[in-house]
Amino acid sequence: MDQNDETNPVALPERPKKDSDAPEARSNREKSKLEKAQKKSQAAKQPKPAPPTKEKVPNVPAAPIDPESMFKEGFLKSVYNEKSSKRVVTRFPPEPNGFLHIGHSKAIAINFGFARYHHGVCYLRFDDTNPEAEEEKYFTAIEDMIQWLGFTPYKVTYSSDNFDKLYELAEALVRKDGAYVCHCTDTEIKLQKGGERGTAGPRYACPHRDRPPEESLTEFRAMRDGKYKPREAFLRMKQDLTDGNPQMWDLAAYRILEKPHHRTGHKWRIYPTYDFTHCLCDSFEDISHSLCTTEFQLSRVSYEWLCDAVEVYKPMQREYGRLNLTGTVLSKRKLLKLVEDHHVRGWDDPRLYTLIGLRRRGVPPGAILSFVNELGVSTALTSIQIIRFEQSVRRYLEQTVPRLMLLLDPIPVIIDNLPDDYVEDIELPFSPKDPSFGNHTVPFSKTVFIDRVDFREVDSKDFFRLAPGKSVGLLKVPFPIKATFFEKDEASGLVTAVHADYEKPEDGSTSFKKPKTYIQWVGSSPAHSSPINAEVRIFNPLFKSEHPDAAEGGYLNDINPASEEIYPNAMVEIGLEEIRKRAPWPEEEGEKDVKKGEAGWETVRFQGMRVGYFCMDRDCDGDKVVLNRIVSLKEDAGKAN
Repeated sequence: MDQNDETNPVALPERPKKDSDAPEARSNREKSKLEKAQKKSQAAKQPKPAPPTKEKVPNVPAAPIDPESMFKEGFLKSVYNEKSSKRVVTRFPPEPNGFLHIGHSKAIAINFGFARYHHGVCYLRFDDTNPEAEEEKYFTAIEDMIQWLGFTPYKVTYSSDNFDKLYELAEALVRKDGAYVCHCTDTEIKLQKGGERGTAGPRYACPHRDRPPEESLTEFRAMRDGKYKPREAFLRMKQDLTDGNPQMWDLAAYRILEKPHHRTGHKWRIYPTYDFTHCLCDSFEDISHSLCTTEFQLSRVSYEWLCDAVEVYKPMQREYGRLNLTGTVLSKRKLLKLVEDHHVRGWDDPRLYTLIGLRRRGVPPGAILSFVNELGVSTALTSIQIIRFEQSVRRYLEQTVPRLMLLLDPIPVIIDNLPDDYVEDIELPFSPKDPSFGNHTVPFSKTVFIDRVDFREVDSKDFFRLAPGKSVGLLKVPFPIKATFFEKDEASGLVTAVHADYEKPEDGSTSFKKPKTYIQWVGSSPAHSSPINAEVRIFNPLFKSEHPDAAEGGYLNDINPASEEIYPNAMVEIGLEEIRKRAPWPEEEGEKDVKKGEAGWETVRFQGMRVGYFCMDRDCDGDKVVLNRIVSLKEDAGKAN
């Protein structure tokens, strides 16, 4: 701006006059202002009404999700509406060639739960058509896991129950010219289907496709009677090679396997495939709703084709999105590699997401079903992070298990101004929120233990626990203690003992300055068998990344070396003995009918105050106590003091 602008201001053009600038308009505005001022003065003289009172909302946890919501709405409701059978019959048909994992829990919950919700029944049918991969331990473990999740099969059946009937239908299909014996190699069959992803050229028929039915029937019986070795002959269904669906490209119905079957012995050398067996066994058992994952969506066409071809009842197949967990692996082959190479203790290692691993880790069956229900059911693949699964488990445990004081790395605190034989019983609740859990007593004595993280040699303003010259409360103990000095091992640099005074007023009064913080502790009293010594296993993710398979060098290169931390000298208060006798915690699902004192180790669950949720491990033996961390406390991630 030019300095002359201040002394020589620019003249602005005159503002044009509006009608409101007229004398009559100004008079009306002044009159209106006067009326408003009078009304305001009169209102000020009136007493003000009392402000509305806000109703105090009780601090209670949110209502749990309806455990049947997944059947009342969405995909499963529409499936039932599509076929509202008078008698709902479903089935869960696992292959007995491995241990079930977290993904199977969704299939179990859907098939058994759908039937139960609609007052129907659900079969457990073992799809035992491959004797080369099946073992008795898998049959037992699968049935055990279903019971653990709280379901009882209407009947336990086997695909092998129907081998004779399946064979008769296969012969009938051949006679109808609906199947033929093929002698092509795997490579030739792949080329007939267009090669990998259809890049090898157009599809074409097998040269054996047009052989007379009588000839195929003779060859099929020759397969049965031992004329051919494995992979020298197959029975293939004569479907529709012009269909765009690969599940209609003459699928195999029977193949030769020379290993004896666990139930039928050496009776059979030929075994039906899944594509031939599954729909027919569904039909034999009068399944109303055949519920499976979307990977079988294309198979629905061949499922219905075969039922029609052999003229049997045709169940309704519908597909839902499977459950996948990121940050781990669920493939049987990869899990087997982890076990065989001793990266984990076994199939039930708590770091695995097999159902037996989750059970050993202490995850309650009800928490798994609650998690599945929270996710809901649709046709989309549900890919969930481990952290979300753990959040769901944590919410479940927060309301259902008792609380104990646990020290991972204990150090003794010697209270010098108490007599050597001093012992005082301190009453503690098992739950600060639920009185029905009851109370128990623990001994407070001259020597107590605290966790090493609760003491610092040098105090600071942001530290609120024990330090020289500072007072701290011991949970539920009447008066605080003040640290006076500490002992230290010079070689290791670790504090070996803290000395303190009990700040009980000498005049016998009960008034004292309340400390800023109360910490957990465990008293030393041989008469009370306190403390209980324990080995604590803290489980962290087995893999370092969200997608182990995508790691350079494969999933084995992504293994987290710190996936397990062991605290061999941990301590827990004596309340553990009472909750062990009262287990299971909680009494729900497949654990609700267990007799007291007969529950498995993993049902002894509790919250270790400020540390996490824990259960006892099956490695417990005699006086040896081993604890597994189920999940951490939600406060852990952001808690600094």
